Amino acid sequence: MTYLLYNRIMNILAINFGGIGDEIFFLPALISLKKEFPEAKITLALEPRSKSVKDLTNIIDNLFLIDIKGKNKYLELMKLVWLARKGKFDMVISSGGNKLISLLLFMTGIKKRYGYCTGALSEKLLTKAVPLNKNQYACAMYHDLVKPITNYKTYLPEIDVEPQEKIPNSVLIHPGVSKMSVQKGMIKTISAEIWAETIDMLVKRGKHVMLAGGPDDKEVIEIIRKTSKYISSPEFVNSQNPLTNSTLSLDGLGEISDYYGKTKSLKDLAVLIGKAEQFICSDSAPLHAAVAMKTKTYVIFGPTDDKKLIPQSELVIPIKANDKCPIKPCLWEHRQTTCDTLDCLKITAQDIVDKIN
Repeated sequence: MTYLLYNRIMNILAINFGGIGDEIFFLPALISLKKEFPEAKITLALEPRSKSVKDLTNIIDNLFLIDIKGKNKYLELMKLVWLARKGKFDMVISSGGNKLISLLLFMTGIKKRYGYCTGALSEKLLTKAVPLNKNQYACAMYHDLVKPITNYKTYLPEIDVEPQEKIPNSVLIHPGVSKMSVQKGMIKTISAEIWAETIDMLVKRGKHVMLAGGPDDKEVIEIIRKTSKYISSPEFVNSQNPLTNSTLSLDGLGEISDYYGKTKSLKDLAVLIGKAEQFICSDSAPLHAAVAMKTKTYVIFGPTDDKKLIPQSELVIPIKANDKCPIKPCLWEHRQTTCDTLDCLKITAQDIVDKIN
């Protein structure tokens, strides 16, 4: 159903600050907007670190890079206001629970403004102040922003990567998380040594194990390469060609492929995820690409809430410690950094392999 009130919407500004995972979560809302207004152009304002989301979809026509994590946060926000006024947008949709967001949207001069309800100011300055429900899958939380605008409902992220032919008996492992989260004291995954042990156990069980990672994962990949019995073996090291994706078959066991450094973008990684029969990762952006690719995925969860970060689906399985922590999940719920004990991440390689098999 197209609302006659909005039938002249041709230029939409969407604002969503956060990491690349947040931008993938935001995609269903943008997809529904595009379905409602197929002729409209969509501009997304986001942080520079997340600009690669545009490689995953053709529904985003333009980006405004706004570095709100830098030293000049307020200058960057004023730049956004200036760009919004210059762009002559018909509508703006913004996520975020800050009480001043409604004022920021009002300053853009855009007539139709949608954001979360954060009090009396938002109700006065926004066309519609949408209730913010954080106790649901993040895609659904963001999609609530467009409920007043469209009856279209997009449940999961969709990306422009064709379905891939599966590599038989394959398990892709992406062990890393963003460097920024580690620097901020948000530990969300198991140690590199546990990842290496997991790889070795899967190879022993006859699996074709594929290792991948991005620039932020260099340190953990190096430890895995040194620690894994099979990846560090002379046979595997000598088989590797930097220009190809060499695979080593081990007599009576499985196979190993090292793709680290060979996926040059998140879209390249999504293609590789699509080729895998199974995928193991941390709570990080590759998880959300895997959801979009519909690959059977197993996710290490510790201090964060799996119910908010993965859909209810047989294709996405959380792996969690049986630690009985009374305030778990705590990260973002009760604290901004993880605790020192990290009992919630005391997950063994055996736990992971048993879950997969």
